[in-house]
Amino acid sequence: MDFWTEQRFVVTGGAGFLGSHVTRRMRERGASHLFVPRSGEYNLTREEAVVRLYREARPEVVIHLAAVVGGIGANRENPGRFFYENLMMGAQLMEQARIFGVKKFVAVGTICSYPKFTPVPFKEENLWDGYPEETNAPYGMAKKMLLVQSQAYRQQYGFNSIFLLPVNLYGPGDNFDPSSSHVIPALIKKCMDAIRKREEEIVVWGTGKATREFLYAEDCAEAILLATERYDRPDPVNIGAGFEISIKDLAELIVGITGFGGQIVWDHTKPDGQPRRMLDTSRALQEFGFKAQTRFREGLKKTIEWYREKIE
Repeated sequence: MDFWTEQRFVVTGGAGFLGSHVTRRMRERGASHLFVPRSGEYNLTREEAVVRLYREARPEVVIHLAAVVGGIGANRENPGRFFYENLMMGAQLMEQARIFGVKKFVAVGTICSYPKFTPVPFKEENLWDGYPEETNAPYGMAKKMLLVQSQAYRQQYGFNSIFLLPVNLYGPGDNFDPSSSHVIPALIKKCMDAIRKREEEIVVWGTGKATREFLYAEDCAEAILLATERYDRPDPVNIGAGFEISIKDLAELIVGITGFGGQIVWDHTKPDGQPRRMLDTSRALQEFGFKAQTRFREGLKKTIEWYREKIE
């Protein structure tokens, strides 16, 4: 059997930012039996909706990308909702996948599951060494439960489920809504808005000292497909680019690429979030041959160009 052309797939979140890249690459590989449930028709936090999805789509492989997610502000405002909806989606989808005899379940987690003070670079074995950073802990813990469920189901039922841990993503098609966006689209929007309004400064949360790692969404999609096809072990796998940049340097880089000529004002009353983030990506390379291909500056240019075209 050809893995992509002859199996039936469900991709939750397949119409979203990362999901659109994943489904496009799946179709390029020949996947024609591909079902993407839309939130208006399937409330994946409800058991009856998940059962109906599996009855109608009859998937052999499920890639679970759907998430209720946002930046630091959105996480602080919605800790209960982010915990409940992410937990329930994952638990219901995996349980019903087991009942319906799904051959493989790909659970996509988050770097937010790592402890607040994790040695850099983050190694998968450090995942349980402490509690996540407070502002996104409910979201991170809800996603982390997918790993517990995945390993427990493999142990008791022989259920083939894998768990991936992507770093912060960016790229064309990202969420630029200031109420829920992550740092890169938020900074791009601030700069572009300031240029349009001829403002002399932008205000950025925190001190700028925290570091982050970023992965181009197309690269992440490729990693997910490689893991879906080639990886069948219980151990979690980091998905990243293997570098870190301070928020200060990131802001200055985006200011330079967008052409904003004003000042950056740092709002120290707002949180930095986790102090440092960078993944050890060696397991992904060893297990299924993934290595990020897109240079960070080039990825930023493509993202900024996409957003500029969108607003013009």
